[in-house]
Amino acid sequence: MKNGTWRTLGKAVSVISIAALSLGTLAACGDSGKAVDSNAGRVYYLNKKAEEQEKWEALAQAFQDETGIETQIQLSATDYDQTLRSEMAKDEAPTMFQADGPSFMHSWLGYAADMSDSEIYGELTDNYKDRTLKNADGKPVGIPYAVESYGIIYNKSLLKKYFDASWSSVKSIDKLNNFKALKTVADEIQEHKDDLGVKGAFTSAGMDTSSAFRYNFHLPSVPLFYEYRDDGVDMNSVPESVKGTYVDYMKNIFDLYLTDSTTPASAISGKTMDDSTSEFAMGEAVFFQDGVWIYSNLQDQGFPDEDLGVLPIYMGVDGEEDQGLNQVISNYWCVNSKSSKKDQEATQKFLEWLVTSDTARDTISQDMGLVTPFKTFDDEAYQVSNPLVEANREYQDAGKYDVISVSTVSHQWEQDLGSAELSYAQGQGSWDAVKKVFTDNWASEYKLSFGE
Repeated sequence: MKNGTWRTLGKAVSVISIAALSLGTLAACGDSGKAVDSNAGRVYYLNKKAEEQEKWEALAQAFQDETGIETQIQLSATDYDQTLRSEMAKDEAPTMFQADGPSFMHSWLGYAADMSDSEIYGELTDNYKDRTLKNADGKPVGIPYAVESYGIIYNKSLLKKYFDASWSSVKSIDKLNNFKALKTVADEIQEHKDDLGVKGAFTSAGMDTSSAFRYNFHLPSVPLFYEYRDDGVDMNSVPESVKGTYVDYMKNIFDLYLTDSTTPASAISGKTMDDSTSEFAMGEAVFFQDGVWIYSNLQDQGFPDEDLGVLPIYMGVDGEEDQGLNQVISNYWCVNSKSSKKDQEATQKFLEWLVTSDTARDTISQDMGLVTPFKTFDDEAYQVSNPLVEANREYQDAGKYDVISVSTVSHQWEQDLGSAELSYAQGQGSWDAVKKVFTDNWASEYKLSFGE
């Protein structure tokens, strides 16, 4: 492996206090169904998607009941990289983990098994076999399992109430197709929030670890997409440097999130994903930057399907009237090559079961609402019923161009960007400092992560 691969992996295990990590509850299975077979191997999946944890626990129970293979799901409630390093240092390490792109995978290639001959790789549709994460030999080691879209989710009923108001300048959703219109709408909602019965136009831009990914990964994907497009950079690559051509456009929308919000900028450091989701679900805000994965959480809180809509993340870029939603593959399954042969075989059986069994396919498509790239989900019964997914299809059918969410150079870059954004939001730092992180830190992180 390249020298940069181990720059944090080796030393992090010794300095991270396991007790300090906030791990989710371990799913203990075996209360019913087939008895656990101690000779059948084990499955231990370290999950990073908190909104899906309960559903994963139910799947683990069902698989164990059917097969007798001990199956555990654990949630990383804090930094996934750090949690994975800590867990990998244990004797009973995860047999299966998640990667979210090339930069993450680069650091874990030594732990990722070749999936060329796996059943789950064989079930990928042909076009997504080219979207797997690969090792130095070009072998697939990360299997994409969810193709997701995101943007600015909105409450249709509240937005209609705005359109119908005597004081509103924008009168229909068709006119809300660029940043200038979005700013007009958000500013007027904020000014008349009492008339609409809301606390702000946007939910809180929470910058704690559960929420900051929306602003240090999802949001910068938009300026990165436009820069790559202009410069002819491969959307699947991680370039050595970026110019930050569109970072000031990102400032436009970030400022709007801060000024027209349920929460003052001074308080966002402690605001969580749960806070933002609840504010939207309770009708306290009209807009909410997030994606299709949040649908089940909104369902759980009683938000009506008919009120769910989603806009692209407008920033003021020329031609954005033709922009669609962001498309992201940031969820890949990997099998731990350091696990015993028996545990790897058990984990491969679990992966195969996830994409072939009726129980798992129903949960993944209907309960989790994930759009998957597997042939086994082509049946009508496993088409996702999610109004946010439907909205994405409508943008695509209308000929709107997708915004491809590209991989960042490293999670450290994302964390540094988030810190700079928070300092700016709280009046302690400048936007130039954000731009400096965007460009300079990208180049330095590339050398650390990918350099010789």
